[in-house]
Amino acid sequence: MRNRPLPTAWLLAMAALGFQGTYGQEPDHRVYAPGQQPPDARLAELKDLNGYFPFEVPETREAWETRREALRRQVLVATGLWPLPERTPLNPVIYGRVAREGFTVERVYFESIPNHFVTGLLFRPAEDSSTAGDKQHPAVLCPHGHGGRMQDHGVRNMASLIERGDEKYEASGRFPKLARCAQLARMGCVVFIFDMLGYADSVQISRELAHGFAKQRPDFEGSESWGLFSAQAEQRLQSVMGIQTWNSIRCLDFLQQLPDVDPQRIGVTGGSGGGTQTILLCAIDERPVVGFPNGMVSTSMQGGCTCENCSLLRIGTGNVELAALFAPKPQAMTAANDWTKEMMTKGYPQLQQLYALLGAKENVYCRPLLHFPHNYNYVSRETMYQWFNRHLGLNLDDVVERDYELLSAEETTVWNEQHPQPAGGESYERELTKYLAEVSDRQIAALTPKDIPSWNQYRHIIGGAVQTLVGRSLPSGQDIEREMVEKLPLENYFYFEDKLRLPALGEELPVVSFYPTAVAWTGKVVIWIHGRGKAGLFTAGGQPRAEVQQLLDAGTSVVAADLFQQGEFLTGEEPLQQQRSVKNPREAAAFTYGYNAPLFVRRVHDVLTLISFVRSDDHAPQQLALLGTDGAAPLAATARYVAGGQVDKLAVDTQGFRFADITSIRDVNLLPGMVKYGDLPAILALNAPHPLWIGGEAGQLPPVVQAAYSANDSLPEVHSAPRPVLAEAVEWLLHD
Repeated sequence: MRNRPLPTAWLLAMAALGFQGTYGQEPDHRVYAPGQQPPDARLAELKDLNGYFPFEVPETREAWETRREALRRQVLVATGLWPLPERTPLNPVIYGRVAREGFTVERVYFESIPNHFVTGLLFRPAEDSSTAGDKQHPAVLCPHGHGGRMQDHGVRNMASLIERGDEKYEASGRFPKLARCAQLARMGCVVFIFDMLGYADSVQISRELAHGFAKQRPDFEGSESWGLFSAQAEQRLQSVMGIQTWNSIRCLDFLQQLPDVDPQRIGVTGGSGGGTQTILLCAIDERPVVGFPNGMVSTSMQGGCTCENCSLLRIGTGNVELAALFAPKPQAMTAANDWTKEMMTKGYPQLQQLYALLGAKENVYCRPLLHFPHNYNYVSRETMYQWFNRHLGLNLDDVVERDYELLSAEETTVWNEQHPQPAGGESYERELTKYLAEVSDRQIAALTPKDIPSWNQYRHIIGGAVQTLVGRSLPSGQDIEREMVEKLPLENYFYFEDKLRLPALGEELPVVSFYPTAVAWTGKVVIWIHGRGKAGLFTAGGQPRAEVQQLLDAGTSVVAADLFQQGEFLTGEEPLQQQRSVKNPREAAAFTYGYNAPLFVRRVHDVLTLISFVRSDDHAPQQLALLGTDGAAPLAATARYVAGGQVDKLAVDTQGFRFADITSIRDVNLLPGMVKYGDLPAILALNAPHPLWIGGEAGQLPPVVQAAYSANDSLPEVHSAPRPVLAEAVEWLLHD
């Protein structure tokens, strides 16, 4: 619905209605009745990992490619891999070969990050096998789930598993993850199964931390030293999932450098938590040519472990769409009597639709095995063998899994006296997060713009990251509805109270605005974003504060609102002290911010709605400016960047704010990733070359801001005031 114009149409409406106002009558500045909150969908219960995550297939290839590019960047940003880190030397060690019928096994360790070791077992076709004559073999990477690579069903359970049809052999069926590696090697593949953090020989980060984290650790917060799951780690996008995803990428590097591997024929398969890793790796790395993510492609539960979640990952998406990023490459899976049980009607049809859109409907397959619980059992593995046999070009007649002589504990243990276990524990955790931060900081600093080409690269990487963090562009004015609530002619201005709605998203804002009458309107509008919402524009006596009157006296209109969970969104008078979290006893930020936009982002969305509303008015302003004060400077600066040229000028008082100073994952200003990408100075820099007034920085321009404006030959457009005097900011806004 078209929103109504603010000043002119309202005056005409008053005349038509015979409106009688009383000059000097002061409003109470509430848009809603006392005790009433806006009927905003965002006030509902937060979404969690057990929600519903449907995949809506775009209508055209072009629309999908646009969506695919944005979603792929979202995965990379969420996992801390945008831009991709430097690939440091792996320094691989392969040793301890043992032979079984049809295959060999070796122990492996290498450094995915300096001093951070990936461990696992390398299965190869036996030298005397029918497949060993090939110079190069296909490779299969096998991330495992929460049973670990050495998952053992136990001798006592095998009879019932065989009777039920889950397994076929008492010996090899006990170790189902190794069974698939052995069979794939017998089929002619080089197979690497590697340890998740905290499992088997991956001991530097404990299993209790990586997969069992439950309570925040105050002693692991700090700007100089911190641990995983802390506010500092979240703001740098350091997570267990991110580390494991990087490990997966480096595993592909390891496989590709083996002389007996065909780098053009690589598959990936894992079940449960390994299925999640398979989904993500195939979404962001172009090297796999076939995938089999089992047990996690679902519109239902998305992964219950901290290792399967990270902030930003599933906001606006879910595992089915994430799996779709692999299209049109061949991909298969099974459905079981778990959270995947509805795949045949919810998820799989949409994948088929997308693959058909891309001309490859035959390249996706889901086999219903609903009589089995959550599994990667013999029957599911048989489905995978057939799929890989076909799509890795093995072309074998016999791909039936066979039993084999079990491997001993010694044969499967990487660390021993000759290959000593590396240091781990809490000190190592701090060293790892510090190292990751230092490497990332150098990488981001190297992007500092020097000229237009480097400025374009800065905008692509840093600007692209901020766009992902915000997750929304400027809404269309056609999508905004306006409901007039109050309209009063006061002494030297008209006062409006309105409700603004985005019906498609269920969002609604209380808005107030001032239109000058003592002097002619100049065509200028200032949207004032205040840390306390619209109440910040009034004195204790209910009068417009001096700076509002200063703008009105100069012929400028002023607009303000209560952003989400400000003012009328609250049940009390005090500003919100911490943001909400999902109902999960485990205090990991990813369980909340992996599925829900942080409060900071939701408030930026509201500023974008205000900008679009004012700009799309039939009597659109000749100049639109944003003013951010009293804690709202980061919100205004972020919205101004996303809005682009729709905002002509920006004035902010930063009050020296930095995201890096946040020490709680529930801080109202927490923005996962923003410290990694340069903190508030980076957001300010992205506003180049547009006019910018900065207070709160002691008269200094942050170096990256100066560099950005210099690169654009627009340094005169940015000003850092020695004192954050609001009246000076207003004067700057009024100056043409």
